[in-house]
Formats: sequence, C-alpha cells, structure tokens
Amino acid sequence: MENRKEDRKSQIIDLTLHLIQEKGYVAFSYDDLAKKLGVTKASIHYHFEKKEDLGIAVCNRLEQQLKDMFYTMTHTYVDLEKKLHFYVTKKAERIKENEICLISALQKDYESLPAHLQEKLASLSRMELTYMIDLFQEAKAKGLLKETVDPVAVAAIFLSCVKGALQYKRVMGNDLAPKMFNQLKDLLLQSQ
Repeated sequence: MENRKEDRKSQIIDLTLHLIQEKGYVAFSYDDLAKKLGVTKASIHYHFEKKEDLGIAVCNRLEQQLKDMFYTMTHTYVDLEKKLHFYVTKKAERIKENEICLISALQKDYESLPAHLQEKLASLSRMELTYMIDLFQEAKAKGLLKETVDPVAVAAIFLSCVKGALQYKRVMGNDLAPKMFNQLKDLLLQSQ
C-alpha cells in the first residue's frame, strides 16, 4: 500500500514538472493534474495539501537532479569542455517540444510564488550558479581560461546562454545550443 502511495506521489510530481515546463507554475491547477491522471482533485490534495507543498516537492526533485547531474559531470569528465558539453546536452535532453528549463519556468513566476517556495527556488538557483562558478574557478586555477575571465560572471553568462538557446529552440525550432556552446568555448578557453 505504501509503495502505491509513493508511486502516485511520484506520478503527480512527474506530471507537475511537465506542466510547469509547458505552462509555468501559476498557469497549472490541481484540476489539470486530476484530469491528466484520471483521479479526483481530492486525491491530489491527499498527497499535497496545497499547491505550495507540491511546488516544494518539485524543487526538491530538481535539487536532487542538479546534484546528480553535477556529480556525474565532475566525476566523469576531466576537461572543462567535456563538462560543459555534458551540462548543455543534459539540459537539452530534459526539454521537450514547447517546454523550457524547469528552473527558468519557476523563475519566470517568482513574484507570484508563495514566500516559502520563493526561498526554495532562490536556494535552487544559487546552487545551480554555484556549481557553475566552482567549475569555472577550477578551470581558471588550472590555466584553462583566458586571464581576463571572471568565473562568477562567466558562470551566469553560460547559464543564461544555455537557457536562452533553449528558449529560442522552443519558439523558432532552431537549436542554437551547439553554436552558442562553440562560440563561448572559443571566447573563454585558452588556445592550446
């Protein structure tokens, strides 16, 4: 019985992730979830009393995904280029047609989120940025980046470019991520 409850909870979170990517946090409702899952709204409320509770569960899932992705990235690849390529590829894999980055989708609705969910999203955003800053700081310490590169600014630029390229793909169908990646690589990395 407990396993079925956890399965249903996971199904709700999975569907919520999809709806947030597609519509945004503010635009989806428990009614949307209930219809797509073929259950009553009361069933959704049983697992997540308030939409904010569901939003926190989504952020917790995103946090674990980020930790897993960055762990794999930093423990599988040695060179910066491969680490960054892994990040871009993983982000693109998680984005389906008409969807956007989940963190970006939540950031878009930031002002409309309850305070507790805003705090969780801010923490998640800092985590993602910090992982990237650490990556670029390590690369700079190894002499892989041009001397003038500021790891903090470049981390923010890199994340913004990746997410922006994914937005353009959503609207125009053009996958700008490979071009963006190659151009940034040329601008940042020391020539070998």
